[in-house]
Formats: sequence, C-alpha cells, structure tokens
Amino acid sequence: MGEDKVIIFLMIIYSVTIYIKKDVEADWLEWMKKIHIHDVLDTGHFNSFKIFRVVVPSNTLDETTYCIQYDCKSMKDYSVYLETHASRLQKEHTLKFQNKVKAARSVMEEI
Repeated sequence: MGEDKVIIFLMIIYSVTIYIKKDVEADWLEWMKKIHIHDVLDTGHFNSFKIFRVVVPSNTLDETTYCIQYDCKSMKDYSVYLETHASRLQKEHTLKFQNKVKAARSVMEEI
C-alpha cells in the first residue's frame, strides 16, 4: 500500500477596503460591479471575488465602507498582478472617483 499524502492548498486573498462618500456610492457600486471588478478578474490572476458592505464598525454620516476580496492560488499570481496590472487599475479607480474615495489594501493567506 502507498503512503497517504496530505496536499495543502493555500489560498491568497487580496482584500481592498474602500471608504466611499455617500453622494457617489451608487455610481461607484455600479461601476465596480459592471466594470472594475471584471477588469481585475480579466487579468487572469484571480479566480473569483466577493464584495461586502461593512456594517460594524458603523460608517460616518457621509461615508460607506466596502470590502472587496479577490482570491488567487499563490503569492506568485498576486505578485504578477501587482507588477503588471495593479498600478493601472488603481489609477483608473482613483481618477474616476478622485477625492470621494480612500482605499486600504492587504493580502491574506488562508491557513
């Protein structure tokens, strides 16, 4: 009989937390769902995404917080995305919503 082998698949999550002014929130959310998220996925470095509206902690009166999480199979996939696509896509996002949006990014490893 052969030995049982344990194969561990680690998932990398690229998480983008967005603080968006409420006066452009609807336009931003529509643009994210119809254009930007698909542009990120079309780079070929991510498998899927989830988008969340943050409810706790509560938002300020003029801002809503969202979290978009993209998953990829390896840090190499993320690194290639970062080197070849991230700057362009982040710039598009910033230019479109200018002073109405702030973003914080992190990368997490599933354990």
